[in-house]
Amino acid sequence: MADLFGTAAPAAPLAEALRPQTIDEVIGQRHLLGPGKPLRLAFESGKPHSMILWGPPGTGKTTIARLMATAFECEFIALSAVFSGVKEIREAVQQAEAVLARSGRRTILFVDEVHRFNKAQQDAFLPYVERGLFTFIGATTENPSFEVNSALLSRATVYVLESLSAPDLGTLLTRTGLDADEGARERLVGFADGDARRLLNAVEILQNARPAGTIDAAFVESALASNLRRFDKGGEQFYDQISALHKAVRGSHPDASLYWLVRMLDGGADPLYLGRRIVRMATEDIGLADPRALRLALDACETYERLGSPEGELALAEAVLYLACAAKSNAAYSAYNAARAFVAADGTRPVPLHIRNAPTRLMKNLGYGKEYRYAHDEDGAYAAGENYFPEGMPAVEWYRPSDRGLEARIREKLEQLRALDAEAGGKRKK
Repeated sequence: MADLFGTAAPAAPLAEALRPQTIDEVIGQRHLLGPGKPLRLAFESGKPHSMILWGPPGTGKTTIARLMATAFECEFIALSAVFSGVKEIREAVQQAEAVLARSGRRTILFVDEVHRFNKAQQDAFLPYVERGLFTFIGATTENPSFEVNSALLSRATVYVLESLSAPDLGTLLTRTGLDADEGARERLVGFADGDARRLLNAVEILQNARPAGTIDAAFVESALASNLRRFDKGGEQFYDQISALHKAVRGSHPDASLYWLVRMLDGGADPLYLGRRIVRMATEDIGLADPRALRLALDACETYERLGSPEGELALAEAVLYLACAAKSNAAYSAYNAARAFVAADGTRPVPLHIRNAPTRLMKNLGYGKEYRYAHDEDGAYAAGENYFPEGMPAVEWYRPSDRGLEARIREKLEQLRALDAEAGGKRKK
C-alpha cells in the first residue's frame, strides 16, 4: 500500500491498516489455512467452533479470530486476560446475551493471552460455551496442555500456529510499500524473527525517520539500533548465532561455546530461549553418552527461572561448558528419527499375542499373553531369543551406541545380550 508512505500518516497503526480482510490474505499458516487444511475447512463449514490458537507472538491469532467473526456474521467481543477479570467476563456475557436477544446473532468471544487467566476465571466461560451463547476462541503463546484447564480444553480444538518464515515476512514487507533495498529488507526480516507485528512496528519507525530515497541496511541499523541489537548484534542473523552456539557445543569447544552464549545474552536474546536450545543440545548431541547432561541443562533452566538475570545466566553458562566438554553421541537422536521414518512409511502391524495385555478371562482364552517369558525369572533377568516386534517385521538396528562415554558400556552390554540371543537359537530383532 504505497499511500501508507505518503505525506499523510495513516490514522491506524500499520499492523491494523494491513490486517487481512479474508483468509486468503493471511500470510503464513499454510498448514492450517491452505486448501483442505483444518482451519480453512472450519471457515468453510458454515458453523464456528470453540478453539485455542497456540503460537508465538505476531503469527495471526487475533486476525484469525476476527476473520472468523466476519465469515460467520457473528458479534466480536475481545478480552485481554492481562487487563480483564471476572467483572469483564460477566460484562461480555451480558453483551452477548443482549446481542442474541436483539438480533439473533451469535457472538465470538476472543480472549487474548488466555493462559494468564486462573482456573476460576477460565471456568467462568464453561456454562456459556455449553449453552452455545458464544463461541470461545482463546489465544496463547504458552502450551495449552499446561496453561488451560482441562474442562475448557476439552471443549475447544487446539490449532498450532508457526512463526512466519523469512519469505512470509518478505511478502508482508512488500505489502507495506516501504522503499528499501535488499540489504535493508534482510535486516528487517532478521529483526522481526518470525513476528509480523514486530516487523510492522519496525517499518513504522522507519517511516517516521526515513530519509529521502531508498532505505539501506545502514539506515535500518541506525534507526533500530537499540532494538536491532537484541536480535542481530554485529550484522549476523539471529539464527546464525544460535547455530554457531550449537555447533561449538557439538564440536566440543567450550570457549567458543561460551563466546556465542555471551554474545546472544549481550544482544538481549531471551535466556530461556537459549535454555531450551541447550536442552535440545543435551538430547541431540550428547544423549546417552552422558545422560547427566540433560538433567544439568534442565536444572540450568530452572535456576534461571528462580534467579533471573544476571545471576541465573551463570547456570546457563555452566550447562554450556559441561555440554561442550561431555562425550558426544547422536545415536539416540538418529535411532529415534529412523524409527519415526519407518513407522510413517510402514503399515499398522498387530501386537504379537504373547506380549499383549490380558486383563480379562476372554482375552486370556484368546491367547493374549500366552507363552510370555517374564524376564525377571530368566537367567540374568534376560529372556534370550525372545521377540518383541510384530510378526513378519524386517530386522532393524536403529540404535547403534557410540564407543564414547556411558554409551561404550551400553554398547558392550547390548553385544553380550545379542550373543545370548544367538546361543538361544533365536534371532532377536534388535
